[in-house]
Amino acid sequence: MRLARVIGNVVCSAKETRLSGKKILLLQEIDDAGSASGEPLAALDAVGVGPGETVFFVTSKEASFPFDPDEIPTDACVLGVIDHINLSSPSGP
Repeated sequence: MRLARVIGNVVCSAKETRLSGKKILLLQEIDDAGSASGEPLAALDAVGVGPGETVFFVTSKEASFPFDPDEIPTDACVLGVIDHINLSSPSGP
């Protein structure tokens, strides 16, 4: 799983029929400090999130699992909303 911030919605005038009714989000992956990392990507929304929220997402075949038994053509999907991140500092000697 990877962390990202939702930076927008993707609106399509035409899309594959199995994507009908599915919300597509624009994500910006973030690093441990919450800073932008890499290029934005499009992902399906399996949980109902909106712009500005911090989320976790998966890529690859696992991205279609939330829609089982339907076979949805996606390689990225948001699976949850992050309310808080607590980083532990490594303990010293």
